[in-house]
Amino acid sequence: MRYLAIDPGDKRTGLAVGDDETDQAGPVGVIDSSDDATLLRGIRDAIDEHGPDALVVGVPYGADGFVGPRAKKSLALATLLREATGLEVFAHDETLTSYEADDLMRQSGLTHKQKKARRDALAATAILRDFLTLKGRGDHGQ
Repeated sequence: MRYLAIDPGDKRTGLAVGDDETDQAGPVGVIDSSDDATLLRGIRDAIDEHGPDALVVGVPYGADGFVGPRAKKSLALATLLREATGLEVFAHDETLTSYEADDLMRQSGLTHKQKKARRDALAATAILRDFLTLKGRGDHGQ
């Protein structure tokens, strides 16, 4: 099965693709907009380009699974995408994925601006890798 992972943010949304046959995931881009219509259009374009069977939306749950305002916004996006695309949508905990992305870039030699532009797509990749790992172990629900 092929997946498109989405790491929603206030200003930028990272995208990554991967599949459960190879257990590989990689960044494919960033939607640089906080406008909901532009975000939805960008995600639809990525769906058209990459042909996923399902979507994985990163949700920033708090300690003990607390659902704060940012998590509610991500869950609302997941619901909207499910309705707008007809694809299966998984909400997946994105805890520490931005830190993982930062760690990957720490010694990359990229400028701050270049790192900032790549961070969200790398965080989406980390979300998808974690999702695929848990799915492979049978530990992931919807």
